[in-house]
Amino acid sequence: MPAEWEQQSAVQLTWPHAGTDWAPILDEVRTTYYNIANEIRQRERLIIVAPEGGVTDLQYVACPTNDTWARDHGFITLVDNDGHRRLLDFQFNGWGEKFPADLDNAINRRLYETGTIEGDYIDHLDFVLEGGSIESDGQGTIFTTSCCLLAPHRNQPLTKDQIEEQLKKYLCADRILWIDYGHLLGDDTDGHIDTLVRICPDDTLVYVGSSRAAVPDEQDLELIKMEEQLRTFRTTSGKPYRLLRLPLPRPIYDNGQSERLPATYANFLVINEAVLVPTYNQPDLDNEALDIIGQAFPDRTIIGIDCRSLIKQHGSLHCCTMQYY
Repeated sequence: MPAEWEQQSAVQLTWPHAGTDWAPILDEVRTTYYNIANEIRQRERLIIVAPEGGVTDLQYVACPTNDTWARDHGFITLVDNDGHRRLLDFQFNGWGEKFPADLDNAINRRLYETGTIEGDYIDHLDFVLEGGSIESDGQGTIFTTSCCLLAPHRNQPLTKDQIEEQLKKYLCADRILWIDYGHLLGDDTDGHIDTLVRICPDDTLVYVGSSRAAVPDEQDLELIKMEEQLRTFRTTSGKPYRLLRLPLPRPIYDNGQSERLPATYANFLVINEAVLVPTYNQPDLDNEALDIIGQAFPDRTIIGIDCRSLIKQHGSLHCCTMQYY
């Protein structure tokens, strides 16, 4: 499984439409999607999945959809030494049967049958796995979180050891590093790693840190424990990882209500020549996050995208995209 910063052939977006939960803020979220799409298509091929008539001025693949989170219903790509592509189609079940997913679970087959994505189609629909739940360094190490992969209605009655063996087999991995802390409030995914910790070049881990505020954030204890665990991890050569701490956005609530939204700067997307970073109209923290991610990717353009619309449905920038190699 390649690292995200390796050369990509395309990125998929599954477009918001009136039949999704985006309906109340459809214009607002479509503006965000257009901003993301415009940055991607300047640098690589862009694949838009939408029902017939869902997009007016972009080329797209017509396909009915439940929702828009391409990261979790999209193919997971493997590439061999000759550059040949394997397309792994895992089951997406709405993050543990929380939401309908039958239409989204059929998108990959549609992309394959139309020739939109080429490669060897591999059917793993008997195993639940979301793209946002795993991170690869491109060298045989996969990072994931125990709170997600061991959550109810995923792959029970498999044990942690059995799931690890399956991941190694399916992803051609040498080892799995499990993170046991850090689930963000408002996150429907049960703690996807792409909301918490991201692998970057040169054995660097960029992660969400505690608030370090005078009045502690209610998530601080979990994030401190996560940081402590990351310090114990070692590369395959036995060295500590380089750790870069991202700020924790100040709390954002849904329409001023009591439900906290899972804003995180870790949900960035690496594309060819650039990194797209979610921002939340918190200029001091937004700029700090952009700077830190720039330290991890000094050879790429760092671009902030206002993602306040996306977190209203409890996701962010990386969650709504999927890259192919």
